[in-house]
Amino acid sequence: MPSSNAFSNGGRNLVILFPAIDLKDGRCVRLRQGDMEQATVFNEDVAAQARAFEAAGFEWLHVVDLNGAFAGRSENADAIRAIRSAISVPMQLGGGIRDLAGVEAWLSAGVTRVILGTAAVRNPAFVKDAARRHPDRVAVGIDARDGYVAVEGWAEASTLSAVELGKRFEDAGVAAIIFTDIARDGMLKGVNVEATANLARAISIPVIASGGVGGIEDITALAASDAPIEGVVIGRALYDGRIDPREALHAAR
Repeated sequence: MPSSNAFSNGGRNLVILFPAIDLKDGRCVRLRQGDMEQATVFNEDVAAQARAFEAAGFEWLHVVDLNGAFAGRSENADAIRAIRSAISVPMQLGGGIRDLAGVEAWLSAGVTRVILGTAAVRNPAFVKDAARRHPDRVAVGIDARDGYVAVEGWAEASTLSAVELGKRFEDAGVAAIIFTDIARDGMLKGVNVEATANLARAISIPVIASGGVGGIEDITALAASDAPIEGVVIGRALYDGRIDPREALHAAR
């Protein structure tokens, strides 16, 4: 299993690439700026998509239950189990996991680590408890619009900044922070390296970038950053061929 920490290679980070499978109604889709009405279906067979990513050489998988994020409970359980059964690489799962029973059910089902987003704002004590019970198997998803955290599948804004929220989980055993710039998500306009780097410098928890990756240059920029950025989630750019997996993996390493 890949390390939970970014490494340095001649001043560059060795970033982990997390190809994304976003689930809506059991299918693999991509949204634009988190809008469920702007969903493009890329694959009806989610297990086949997961196998394709593994075969391409990716060492992790990032899975989000979009329906679950809005409903507050897991809604694509069959699809998630199909993905887990189809691959041998570790996977992280987010979307609709709001209590300890949900955390433990998915960890027991073979999910490597769960991502808690809305719960991190609404119930931080639960997130800390889950992280302490399951060290390095709980990540926190921080989804921000204009620097402020959004919750409930990005439908609601909070008054918390991303840095403020990240600091709440220092020393709680959280494996990583997945930081998404909502304004860039699915838009292919480039990852927000500056905001990601600022967060990574402000906290001791490893940070994974997400949202807006449009080409190899985004991976190169993250790898070249002097901030300890652990990895990056890649979605639409992989599906529409803007990023070649082999070139991406080379750039990351």
